[in-house]
Amino acid sequence: MTPLSGAAAPLSRRPCGLSALRSVLTACALLGLLRLPVSAQGEGQVRNQPQKQSQSSSSGSGGQDPAPRSTRTDATGSSITLETSEPLFDLAVALNICGYDADLAASNPIRAVIRGQVAAAIAASPEAAKSRDALCTYVHQHTLSDGGLNVAQYVSLALYTSPDLTPTADEAELPPDSTQILSILPLVHNFSDATHLHALWVDNRPAYNAILDRMHDPLTKMILNTNIYLRAPVSGYDDRRFLVLLEPMLAPTAVNARIYGSNYIIAVSPSATGSFHMEQIRHTYLHYEVEPMIYARAAAMDRLLPLLKPVQEAPIDFVHKSDIVSLLTECLIKAIEARTMDIGLTPPVKPAGMRERVDFEKYDAAKNLYERQTEAARRNAADLSTRHGWVLTNYFYQQLILEEHSNVSLKDNIGQMVYGMDVDRQVHEAKQVAFLPEESHDVVRRVALPPTGLRLAEMKLLQGDAPAAEDLANKALSDPAGDHAEANYILARIALLERQPEEAVSHFEATLSSARNPNTLAWSHIYLGRLYDVQPDRRKALHEYQAALAVPGAPTDTRTAATTGLKTPFALPKQQQGVPEDDKPIDPSGKAEKDAYQPTR
Repeated sequence: MTPLSGAAAPLSRRPCGLSALRSVLTACALLGLLRLPVSAQGEGQVRNQPQKQSQSSSSGSGGQDPAPRSTRTDATGSSITLETSEPLFDLAVALNICGYDADLAASNPIRAVIRGQVAAAIAASPEAAKSRDALCTYVHQHTLSDGGLNVAQYVSLALYTSPDLTPTADEAELPPDSTQILSILPLVHNFSDATHLHALWVDNRPAYNAILDRMHDPLTKMILNTNIYLRAPVSGYDDRRFLVLLEPMLAPTAVNARIYGSNYIIAVSPSATGSFHMEQIRHTYLHYEVEPMIYARAAAMDRLLPLLKPVQEAPIDFVHKSDIVSLLTECLIKAIEARTMDIGLTPPVKPAGMRERVDFEKYDAAKNLYERQTEAARRNAADLSTRHGWVLTNYFYQQLILEEHSNVSLKDNIGQMVYGMDVDRQVHEAKQVAFLPEESHDVVRRVALPPTGLRLAEMKLLQGDAPAAEDLANKALSDPAGDHAEANYILARIALLERQPEEAVSHFEATLSSARNPNTLAWSHIYLGRLYDVQPDRRKALHEYQAALAVPGAPTDTRTAATTGLKTPFALPKQQQGVPEDDKPIDPSGKAEKDAYQPTR
């Protein structure tokens, strides 16, 4: 499963000579070694767009496979999609034939129709019946006691399966829950061939497309309204993806939302009336929007760790009791949901042509009553979330009220919310909470995928294993489909570690020619600016710092670094007395980063 990504116009760069930069040694490598790529938020209006699917020949098809519809955002490269998946259809059908009857009566009628079609195909073919028996034996042997987790493992596998029912990644790169049932794919393939399952997929495409069409407008409205509240920017450089997968063969009450790396995915099924659990889809979308803002500040949250102690008795998942970033994220999302919840009341409409004082008084009274009732319901929701263990919900609720009266976005205000928090006060208030006995689970599950490719290279570089990182980055460069910009960014920092500034500049130039990630773009400009300052060539350095400030969506730390560079030329730290420059030890851990990069005053 490859994340969708958009293309950004390449930045033109000019060649330069840096023969005088041999003096740039350890210090030039340290700043940014601990900086991972920062992604920003995608936003936009979804629209219908054909999506190609693999079409294998199948007897019994009623005609040509109609192109499945997909919805995507209008912003170039923004990865918000609503679509269907033939592998998910195949696996969901297999579950249904093998006794998966959850919420059958409440499901969309197409589920019963397809079950009947598959049952008829099995009854007409001894081979199909035999393949069904083998398939169901496997399903029953791998059934988990938790019904939600049982279905979730098949959804996970479908996300990494091609339409010909083969994995799209090596087993080591698959979600952990899917590897337990990986050997089901050959059985599903045999069953699909025996029952002509692809033909049924083709024949039922119009029904699926009709459901997609009905879901399109509510999903579009949800995304736009959420982004209006968050004041989220339109982004074309994001390599993250928010994916809503439609599959009516699953139970409509089931929640299958998960995060795989930079992919935020939720599988949904319509009810018999055609409705969807839009609140669960929105919750997943809020994770997609909010998490990058919180995780961008994860390294500075040690002072918030005392908040984990009072939630140890809370009825929440262990991950939120042990990870302050996860706890903060969920509390902020709960607060946003409370502030924006629909309480079911219609706001009063100001009548046209009001002239009498009594008319104004009646309208004002109705408006005040509505506002009091709305605020009371929303505060009750925030209090309930707090008692479920999300102890910072009320804090963020109050902060959001202040934000609503200002012109700043959540992205611009999140730093003040986090860094301005009175931790001692919040810990004291959390200790006073009487937690409810019932458990509260986040509807979104984060699946820790093993790092591979450039993610693994970044990790190796942070661990000080430059040769391994260089090998992985070079492999990405040799792959025509690889992310050459990020590979060059890694190689540029390795070159700085190895005291090869000319090679570093070459890789930074290559990075800037194709990078989309604003963090990568901004820091590449900053590195070049500091290299020019050391040369020295102040004019070129200023140009690079200004270019860093011009990168849309760049994180706050890059703006701070670029602004500092514009005010004061970068200078290397003083040489250690008695130690030749070439013999200075390199600290690849980045611990000397702060001291090494303080500009001269």
